[in-house]
Amino acid sequence: MSDPQIEETLEQLKVDADGLYEEHNFTDRRVGSIQRLTPVTREGRPDDSRPVLYLGNTQVMTPVGALPLNFELEADSLEQAVEAFPAAAQAALEQTMEQLKEMQREQASKIMTPDQMGGGMPGGGPGGAGGAPGGGIQLR
Repeated sequence: MSDPQIEETLEQLKVDADGLYEEHNFTDRRVGSIQRLTPVTREGRPDDSRPVLYLGNTQVMTPVGALPLNFELEADSLEQAVEAFPAAAQAALEQTMEQLKEMQREQASKIMTPDQMGGGMPGGGPGGAGGAPGGGIQLR
């Protein structure tokens, strides 16, 4: 008997033979790396019908450790990718920092319910309904 969830997962794991790219990595061993993705056919020959893609990779140090940044580079050549790298990295950093701030705002604005505050104990833990007497909120 087959599991539909497993079959769906296996279907998603199939490689797109019409979307293959050959990867080349370039790095200055200091700031980051540029990945050139050259489209290829199923046979591994260059596919001139699709554009070459450039991706940038770097990391910035934060108080809690290294933060990896991955971003697309608008470029038609490796030289253009090198020139575009600083501005694209800055934009990726700003976007990432904004996403982190938004996540912090969402976490700070979550409403805590008694069962969340009581460590998962039935009735909200000590002082709550069903807990030790005294304290807590009682509904009438």
